[in-house]
Parts: sequence; structure tokens; C-alpha cells
Amino acid sequence: MPILHVRRELNNHLFGGGFRAAGIRVLITGIAVFLAVMIVPGLEVDSLSAGLAAVLVLTFLNLLVRPILFVLTLPLIVLSMGLFLIVVNALLLELTAYLVSGFSVTGFWPAVGGAIVISLVTMILNSWTSDRHQTERPSSSQRPPKIINPDE
Repeated sequence: MPILHVRRELNNHLFGGGFRAAGIRVLITGIAVFLAVMIVPGLEVDSLSAGLAAVLVLTFLNLLVRPILFVLTLPLIVLSMGLFLIVVNALLLELTAYLVSGFSVTGFWPAVGGAIVISLVTMILNSWTSDRHQTERPSSSQRPPKIINPDE
């Protein structure tokens, strides 16, 4: 009986939490990148495989490189009230274009436009798919407080 319980918990944790969350993150980034390619002039994808490679590379860079860039540029982010994050995201998009053949960004301003579109779409889709739904507390009757030192 305990073996079944451990196996069920392990299965729920791996496939319910980690892999599922990573898959949803890649899917959301993919939707955002392909939407940015459709909307922003200057972002181009030669083939579907290049687009998928760009999505995977951008997700990987957002996971590993973005936190480092965030810490290094924190004073600029604070001074610009967060607007410098757009520049950080544009630089990551340019780095993705450098690493993936078949995905191109023609300049800095298309990278900024793509970063804005990707950030907005990702923010909206993440808010729709988040697991932090507000739950109502079940109404339970509270017992009256216990009086420790009653007046006599």
C-alpha cells in the first residue's frame, strides 16, 4: 500500500507540476513569439522548425540568462521604473536571433517591439493559466471564545 502512495505522489509531482508547468511555459512563449513575428515588422522566421528552435532558445535564455541580466541591471531598472526591462528583453530576443539560424531580427527597434508584444502576450496568457485561483473558505461555525478569568 505505501508503494502505491509514493508512486502516485511522484507521478503527480513530476507530470502534474514540473513537466506540465514547463510545457505550459514553452507553449505560452511559442504563442507570444509567433504572434510577435506576425505583428512586428522586422521579426522574421524562415520555417516552422526555426520558429520552434527560437521558442526553445528564448525560453532557455529567459530561464537562465534573464535573472543574471536582471540582477546586473537592477539599478537601471529601478531608475527607469521598470522600463529598462524592455531593453533586457529586446537584448534576449537579439541573442536568440544570433543563436538560431532562420530567425532574424533586423534591428534594435524591431527587437523592442517584439519584446513588448512577447511581454504583453506572455503576461496575459500567464494570468489566464495561473493556478492561484482564489478559493472560498468553507464557512464553519466558530465556537465562542473561552473566558479564562471571568469577573466574579
